[in-house]
Amino acid sequence: MTLPANLVEFPQSEGDRLRLALRRLEAALQEQKQAVAAFRNSLSEMREATASLSGGMQHYNAVLGETAGKVAAAGDAARALQGRADTMTGIS
Repeated sequence: MTLPANLVEFPQSEGDRLRLALRRLEAALQEQKQAVAAFRNSLSEMREATASLSGGMQHYNAVLGETAGKVAAAGDAARALQGRADTMTGIS
């Protein structure tokens, strides 16, 4: 009997069906093993990325704190200069 190219003959004996089922199970388990390994790898990469992001955010926060201090000091200096200028011009 000749089968069309896209059809596969189903095993007739119980032993053949069992062997086919076991081969398919082994293939599925192998695919699952690869998927779990890929998932664990992705988790590891995500852990590294979030650790890097955390470090970057901590650095950014520190820089913002320094900048806020410099801005506050510049504002104080500007107000002091304005006060001195006002005194010199007799406005106050």
